[in-house]
Amino acid sequence: MMQRSLRDMSIDRFIIKKLDNCRDTHTRDNLLQLFRIRIENAQKAERAGIVKRIKKII
Repeated sequence: MMQRSLRDMSIDRFIIKKLDNCRDTHTRDNLLQLFRIRIENAQKAERAGIVKRIKKII
């Protein structure tokens, strides 16, 4: 689990670095869309984890 989160963080840093240096509009739009998808997936995973913890308590 810990390795996955570290890998995800390094991917996020890579995307941010590429966004910072990117001049091509099409590529920049794609990177922004990818980053948005990654954020949405992380939010879904976080919500699912919270639900699992609540179910364990109940």
